[in-house]
Amino acid sequence: MNFDQFQTTLDSDRPPDGISACLTALWHEARDDWDRAHKIVQEIETASASWVHAYLHRKEGDESNARYWYGMAGKPFPAGRSLDEEWRDIAEALCRA
Repeated sequence: MNFDQFQTTLDSDRPPDGISACLTALWHEARDDWDRAHKIVQEIETASASWVHAYLHRKEGDESNARYWYGMAGKPFPAGRSLDEEWRDIAEALCRA
């Protein structure tokens, strides 16, 4: 599934079948279900999950926790990037994976 296809699913009642857990978490977050997104990624120990986890804590406003997760993901803190830009960056990367 490419990013454009993924983005169109945000109007659906449930995430699309066959996508990764990390994309599923981003899907829920985009539909204002931060808690469900967080529950998904906190159970996964991959760099991708850590990146989504970092984004979630950044969105929450917990910068110190976000910085920890960016470090676990091997990603720099996205200073100067909006949350919307970062969500798109992550979703595009996960769609390509």
